[in-house]
Amino acid sequence: MNAVQERVSALRARLNEYSYNYHVLDKPVVDDAQYDCLWRELVELEQTHPELVTPDSPTQRVGEKPAAKFSQARHETQMLSLENAFDDASLRAFDSRARARLERPELVYTVEAKLDGVAINLLYEKGRLACAATRGDGTVGEDITVNARTIRTIPLALRGAALPARLEVRGEVCMDKSRFDALNARQQELGEKTFANPRNAAAGSLRQLDPRVTYRRPLQFFAHGAGLAAGAELPASHFEILRQFEEWGLPVTRGCVRLTGITACIEHCRGIAAQRAALPYEIDGAVIKIDDLALRHTLGAVARAPRWAIARKFPPEECFTRVLDISVQVGRTGVLTPVARLEPVRVGGVIVTNVSLHNQDEVTRKDVRVGDEVGVRRAGDVIPELTCVVRENRAPQSQPFSMPTHCPVCGAPAHKAEGEVAVRCTGGLHCRAQRVQSIVHFASRAAMDIDGLGVKLAEQLVGAELARDVADLYRLEYEALNALERMGDRSSRNVLQAIEDSKQARLDRFLYALGIREVGTSAAVRLASHFTLERLRKATINDLLALRDIGPVAAQNIVDFFQNERNTAILDKLLEAGLCWEQTPQSEPATLVGKVFVITGSLEQLSRAQARERLLARGARVSGSVSAKTDYLVAGEKPGGKLARAQALGIEVLNEARLLAMLQ
Repeated sequence: MNAVQERVSALRARLNEYSYNYHVLDKPVVDDAQYDCLWRELVELEQTHPELVTPDSPTQRVGEKPAAKFSQARHETQMLSLENAFDDASLRAFDSRARARLERPELVYTVEAKLDGVAINLLYEKGRLACAATRGDGTVGEDITVNARTIRTIPLALRGAALPARLEVRGEVCMDKSRFDALNARQQELGEKTFANPRNAAAGSLRQLDPRVTYRRPLQFFAHGAGLAAGAELPASHFEILRQFEEWGLPVTRGCVRLTGITACIEHCRGIAAQRAALPYEIDGAVIKIDDLALRHTLGAVARAPRWAIARKFPPEECFTRVLDISVQVGRTGVLTPVARLEPVRVGGVIVTNVSLHNQDEVTRKDVRVGDEVGVRRAGDVIPELTCVVRENRAPQSQPFSMPTHCPVCGAPAHKAEGEVAVRCTGGLHCRAQRVQSIVHFASRAAMDIDGLGVKLAEQLVGAELARDVADLYRLEYEALNALERMGDRSSRNVLQAIEDSKQARLDRFLYALGIREVGTSAAVRLASHFTLERLRKATINDLLALRDIGPVAAQNIVDFFQNERNTAILDKLLEAGLCWEQTPQSEPATLVGKVFVITGSLEQLSRAQARERLLARGARVSGSVSAKTDYLVAGEKPGGKLARAQALGIEVLNEARLLAMLQ
């Protein structure tokens, strides 16, 4: 080995050691300037002597050209999803089931914070990173290896000897709060899109087709488990596996403890919840796992969830801020909705600036006024909601809010129908806001799924008189679209292609896209499975009432919609544009007839729309609210208040794994 080779080898060893101390041990031994100096020296030597470059060199994290799309990667062992517990009683029930199956009086668990990030799987072959993939459906995910290589906390090569020939490392990619705030500030300065929360930022950064973009994002990785381990034995305990990971150079979830008995775990979870706001990362709960791997093997799994682990989910955070103004928005059906404009506040990892007040009755009930100090939380850690008003801090001169008598957009009179709480603009499609919202709804993912056509583009199309109704979307030309602000060649062609692709949408999606009042995705599936479009246009109220889940109000709305001359003209224009579809199939056996389901929270394997469609195909009824008639509540991530109501009513709660098992 000559002097240059020795120097390159020494530099790599020192840089890797510094990274290990910084990212794994959290004990920096050199400052950034010293590290950067050594880094530049290694880069210069490798540029001068390219034959010395190796794939696991710390300089080789970026170098790939942008990809056209992600390929698929199959996991060596399945990535399981966790069952959720929302109270201590559920944790004790989990412990009781596990002890009964294992015939043990007490179990040893590990407890660690549940990072709110993106789950990935790393495959190391002979100690070198060979593949990185997203969770996907648990068996097959997207190959994101080139992007994972850019994350500095993911070692390109493991440390030490006696490494497994093939090793799967499961973990979470996330972004800490301070780096997330800095990223958003930088995005804003550049006039680029900001991110809603650290998890969205991490997910969006991981799925960039250009790895150079991912490299610039402050992503971090923490390992929390192992999959395949071939060619060497891992320790027999989860806690010791994490210690082994650290020795190999992998950063692990910090603060993991080993405790005996579920009572100790419950107390520790409370401690984690109390420190939640002070933690550098967003968390949404804690994870409790049986420590002994042999006992895990004995317990096994049900569907996609292990019997040996459970996630204790925490309630949404609540913060206080001030109401700066109350404005009124106009929806696609003309409904006027009061919205509280807030002094920006971070709630559950998201900067909240607006909260819907729903209607005048709700504003009056809560007595919300401009200038009030209010409590805000994210229902189910998703939708911001106003929880309370601190009336003792109210300014003496504050005035109650009242809805306007005319539409704030078009000036048409506002009307409140008898028996309704909603106030509506009477301007119809003459109202610019209603036209914009009808186009946004038509193009939404659950409807025609026209990618790239959001609120801003819809506003431009309506403002430029390029889209007087949704049928005009299919008459858009490249020159007119490309002339709009921020619509370059590529984005214009992508939108036009998405519009063209939408012509093949299913009938149920098309019916939902039309925006008929009281016809959501469930009702649209039901209609599409029993009618062709031509038959539906001629259907009577009695024809519609013969269908399960179509009530008299929805039936009247459907008949009124198809008898309206303006609507029939738009329908004819859409058909002339070439929209066509196959009849929605009903091939699933009707095993759930008469059962009422409610879905809440976000699911991992299915979208909520897909879950709803599969339940409907089995003959079930899917409702939007929990009542005494509900048979099952399907609870995904961040389930919100529906879960508490279901538990109070004694309704059976299903996680996604149990839902999938039922559908199979």
